[in-house]
Amino acid sequence: MTQQVSGSPFLKSFFLKTPVRAVNPLRQRRHTLPASEFRNLTPQDAISVFEIEREAFVSVSGECPLTLDEVLNFLGQCSELSLGWFEGGQLVAFIISSGWDKERLSQEAMTQHVPDTPTVHIHVLSVHRHCRQQGKGSILLWRYLQYLRCVPGLRRALLICEDFLVPFYLKAGFKEKGPSAISVSHMQFQEMEYMFGGQAYARRNSSC
Repeated sequence: MTQQVSGSPFLKSFFLKTPVRAVNPLRQRRHTLPASEFRNLTPQDAISVFEIEREAFVSVSGECPLTLDEVLNFLGQCSELSLGWFEGGQLVAFIISSGWDKERLSQEAMTQHVPDTPTVHIHVLSVHRHCRQQGKGSILLWRYLQYLRCVPGLRRALLICEDFLVPFYLKAGFKEKGPSAISVSHMQFQEMEYMFGGQAYARRNSSC
């Protein structure tokens, strides 16, 4: 069997011979890495996490939400509260969180993890620079919130963000709690809250 090939209207067509023998698809070479994977992060992912975070935040605000040591600390203490999106084995987006035990976030919440609490503090959501403007942040956040619904004992998620990000989190189902008491390099934030509860919770949680 032959297949006609013409790469340009100004070039003469030529033919490629194709093999007659069919290849068993079960014997074809398989990819060793999944095309897309969501999983909890580990301390081994810390460098990749920090590189994405540093590029995303330092150029805008001059500050990283988490230092490399803090990334390692949280991934060592509460990796189950993190989620990474990998494509071809490479980290393209992530969320890191920790536990918190008070009604509102305070400055101490930025560096502490309180285990066995009903509140998750989302420290950072970041997307690799080559994967932005593709909706990956919204997809990852939605998957993360559905994942948290299946974690026993969790009741809500808290985070702080700048004013321009408030619409993004409102669209994801968060509610405004008002100005945050936390400040970083004179930057002011709004505190946002997401509740796990109600009929939607029971319905989506039925397969957990």
